[in-house]
Amino acid sequence: MVQFLYNSSGKWIAFKLDNYIYSSKAKWIGWFPWNDEHAVDKKGKYLGSIFDDDRFYKLNSFQYKGYPGYPGYPGYPGYPGYPGYGGYKSRPNGTTDFDPEYLIQLGEQ
Repeated sequence: MVQFLYNSSGKWIAFKLDNYIYSSKAKWIGWFPWNDEHAVDKKGKYLGSIFDDDRFYKLNSFQYKGYPGYPGYPGYPGYPGYPGYGGYKSRPNGTTDFDPEYLIQLGEQ
């Protein structure tokens, strides 16, 4: 099941499918190695966390959880469609918003 992820301004920035996270252009950008809300990028570095089931922010201070391993390339998920505007939500303290272009560029690397 696809889980659409937005920044605080309601702009669609990514989506989660299974344990993988993709940019809005359907490019693989990371995964959820600990089966929780925290994602790492393709190199295993902390990327961001899901809040309120549909918001994706970067924690300004993330406690290291150990080496996440490498899941292998997940393949192309197909384009999930455009989910529309997510509505504004204020960010939790200690988080930073993602610029959608940053995640798109991350998927191109």
